[in-house]
Amino acid sequence: MSKKNKEKKEKPVTEETASEAEELREEAPVEEAPAEEAPKEEAPKESELEKAQKALAQEHDQYLRLAAEYDNFRKRSRKEKEALYTDVKAETAGKFLPVYDNLERALANETSDEAYKKGVELIMAEFRKIMTGLGVEEFGEAGEAFDPNAHNAVMHVENEELGENVIAQVFQKGFRIGDKVIRHAVVQVAN
Repeated sequence: MSKKNKEKKEKPVTEETASEAEELREEAPVEEAPAEEAPKEEAPKESELEKAQKALAQEHDQYLRLAAEYDNFRKRSRKEKEALYTDVKAETAGKFLPVYDNLERALANETSDEAYKKGVELIMAEFRKIMTGLGVEEFGEAGEAFDPNAHNAVMHVENEELGENVIAQVFQKGFRIGDKVIRHAVVQVAN
């Protein structure tokens, strides 16, 4: 400290000394107190903490998104497998439908050999049992309402006894697995 400052410290504080002290403060270079330096050090620490929290939040968000994408992928894969299984089953059953048609024709023909007829009936019963076990359903009976999504109308007939858009005759049965149509029923529609 300078001599002048020491003398001022020893004097009692009056208005004069207070104004002199203010002048000295203005003349002296302003130095920040160490208390102000501490917040500067804390600010970077808070900034680093905030950066770490943001990085953690971003990583957590990415993790949640990845988990959701994987869950969606797993569900989609399961649905595709089920659909593929149904498609393959429908395609395989469709390959056997000509056998079904031939067995129906054999049953429709009259024969004098009862053993032959009984054998064809047993084969047809077993065939229907296997198709039912696979989930294949027959449809297309006379008297049902006509559905263009399931039936293929090849003829039209005017018949007052039947209502409008009613199947009058079935030429070939239709088959489906669940909602998937394997083969449309070929029918004649009335009115």
